[in-house]
Amino acid sequence: MDDGASARLGEERLRELAHLSYGDRHAGDRLVQGDNAAVLTSLDRELRGRVRCIYLDPPYNSAERWVHYDDRLDHDAWLAARARTLRALWPLLRDDGSLWISIDDGSMHYLKVLADEVCGRASFVTTVVWEHRTSRENRRAFSNNHEYLLVYARSPERFRATRNLLRAGPELRARYRNPDDDPRGPWQSVSANAQAGHATPAQFYELIAPNGRRHVPPKGRCWVYTQDRMRALIGSGQVWFGRDGNGVPRLKRYLADARLTVTPETLWSAELAGTTRGAKRHLLSLLPDAEVFETPKPEQLIARVVEIATDPGDLVLDAYLGSGTTAAVAMKLGRRWLGIESGDHVISHCVARLRAVVDGEGGGISADVGWRGGGGFAFLRHPTARVELATAA
Repeated sequence: MDDGASARLGEERLRELAHLSYGDRHAGDRLVQGDNAAVLTSLDRELRGRVRCIYLDPPYNSAERWVHYDDRLDHDAWLAARARTLRALWPLLRDDGSLWISIDDGSMHYLKVLADEVCGRASFVTTVVWEHRTSRENRRAFSNNHEYLLVYARSPERFRATRNLLRAGPELRARYRNPDDDPRGPWQSVSANAQAGHATPAQFYELIAPNGRRHVPPKGRCWVYTQDRMRALIGSGQVWFGRDGNGVPRLKRYLADARLTVTPETLWSAELAGTTRGAKRHLLSLLPDAEVFETPKPEQLIARVVEIATDPGDLVLDAYLGSGTTAAVAMKLGRRWLGIESGDHVISHCVARLRAVVDGEGGGISADVGWRGGGGFAFLRHPTARVELATAA
């Protein structure tokens, strides 16, 4: 069979169930029930080289049995399953695309070696440490309060050039104040002198403050601006000499002119990225009659991933959709999405949750991004889906 015929056969195996689709089912967002590697093989021709961000939250092989899945695979079988999925996913990324994988301390090192093998060691970008809980676990030798995200990129250079900065948090905004009631609004002060290595003669002079106090730059330093420019800034009130006028001159930088974005760091606190406990409370409010996941990912965490790795309209793919967090966040942030899950919780949890998102539910990141609802999704089923619910036919 030629490649074209094979691709057509794969596409025919995905069947839409209109009664489980919701809202604008032609918007391009898709929820697929089936084995992720098999589904990805079916969609390979369509998706290859077109996905901007892949997020994965695979089973951690924690030797526990959960309500919605058994996490007790033999170690080699667990690695083989992860490798199968990674090999199906990696070719789907765009040249500027990135892959993010959540994992815990017990399996992180094995998964890192495996991902290096599949994606290439040169594709590794960084490891993010996420504070997933703030409470102390006293029943163990150590209270494990963190998990990891492994980050890979098809081209680390292109990813670095195209990834987004993050919105500054309240601690950065708090630096801007207005102690002198400047009509231009809140400001923070920055140094008025700079290293003298590349200075011009016009940057060396004695600066006279409004109260007559004289200032010269420290040894090896020069003024940032020429004397004429500095006089103009002093005259317009844009140089700060302290509350009593006797301080070292500093330049004002106004909040209105600030670019309040920051380079992402590798340590993500619970305050910024949420916790599993908060995520569980959110799920319980959305699905009060369902047995929710014990350790779901919070929308705040996935939002940081999506905001760093994508722009509005880009395609986000989650091959272990779980309770639907990635799809919910993608909708709220104006990204296209494809989510894949194999079991019946894709209906009891993902469909129910995403219908609420389309209808404008207000939890998670909704208030932060002004989400009021909209969009929709098509529900598709692959023959590899594990179907048990009577309502799932």
